[in-house]
Amino acid sequence: MQGFHVVGLGGTLRPTSTTSRLLTAALDRAAAAGARTTLLTGEAIDFPNFDPEASVPNARVDHFVATIRSADAILIGSPGYHGTLSGLVKNALDHVEMTHGDARVYFDGVPVGLVATAAGWQAAVTTLQALRGIVHALRGWPTPIGIAVNSAGGGDVVAEAAPQIDLMMGQIARFLRN
Repeated sequence: MQGFHVVGLGGTLRPTSTTSRLLTAALDRAAAAGARTTLLTGEAIDFPNFDPEASVPNARVDHFVATIRSADAILIGSPGYHGTLSGLVKNALDHVEMTHGDARVYFDGVPVGLVATAAGWQAAVTTLQALRGIVHALRGWPTPIGIAVNSAGGGDVVAEAAPQIDLMMGQIARFLRN
């Protein structure tokens, strides 16, 4: 991954959320392989609701969009709230619309790793499915391995997900090399 920029986005407003910790673990693997990494979580993606006609400048939104534009690979993580992704993550993804006029529209041709967490398997899996649908709509390439984590069982979920994180990051690395 030497020289590539891998961006992780998602999580919650809690700095130690399970989703943020999993994104960080995945970004750590990318950094160890030589990638430049950026994590956009919590306050960094807490924007006003997306309005395609808004003309009010927002430094956080501008930074987010610039970071997405510079990404060679993207990781998206969301907690499962009521069987789907959180409003925080969905709103951030809605802001990707601001790239609609770019040479690379949305996530076109970009590998995207997905992480979904919830206090139960049903919400974790349906959240992962929702994220896959969104990535397809944004023209991205979701990795074949996506990570669904049931956080209700206790234990070290980051350590337990390590094999899946390794597989997902390996798929992203192979995509970038080709």
